[in-house]
Amino acid sequence: MTTTDLPRVDAAPSPEEPTTWTGKIRALWMRELPPEKMLPETQPKYVSSWIYVFGMLTIVSLIVIIVTGVVLTIGGVQWWHTSSFGHYMNSLHFWSVQMFFLFMTVHLWGKFWMSAWRGRRAMTWITGAIAMIMSIATAFTGYLIQTNFNSQWIAFESKDVLNSVGMGALINVTDFGQMVLMHVALLPLCVGVIVVMHVLLVRYRGVVPPAEAIDHNHNHNHNVDLTEVAS
Repeated sequence: MTTTDLPRVDAAPSPEEPTTWTGKIRALWMRELPPEKMLPETQPKYVSSWIYVFGMLTIVSLIVIIVTGVVLTIGGVQWWHTSSFGHYMNSLHFWSVQMFFLFMTVHLWGKFWMSAWRGRRAMTWITGAIAMIMSIATAFTGYLIQTNFNSQWIAFESKDVLNSVGMGALINVTDFGQMVLMHVALLPLCVGVIVVMHVLLVRYRGVVPPAEAIDHNHNHNHNVDLTEVAS
């Protein structure tokens, strides 16, 4: 038998070359967001400025909101009116929402005046803005399910507003069940997905530097110390 008569054996794929869609996604993830980029040991020195703290404070407040909201949901829609622990959880949920919007507003305005969309960070800015809009809608439905006079007044006043813009047939703010579902499931899920996208984009593109920092696309001089410090 000559060598030309031997059966053909295809070369095995290289371990570094994924052949399935899951492997390709893993390879893409590891290329764009490796562990050292996703969870870095150091950050540029300018990140120590207070203006960079409000983004993390917003996330911490959101975590408290989610945890207390889950407890309130398990207890039931009337539980926080009849239980002292329910009163406490409801108050903690309420004030964490206030802190969430305070920190988010400062974060949003701080990044606006820093032109945080610089360096191909437009989607980072857009997802942050969408997260705030969705959070306002989530907070609005939260006020509607307080089961007190204030929630009733807000519901019927807002019903007229929604009817005037043609949305009353789609969203019935006086339907308690619909508002509970939107507040505890649909809208929080949307906010969570957008926030995760926002954080991943921050890791992918990096934290936006101050306007005085180096612009790597131009040869500008600068006076900002970019030495990396421990995160």
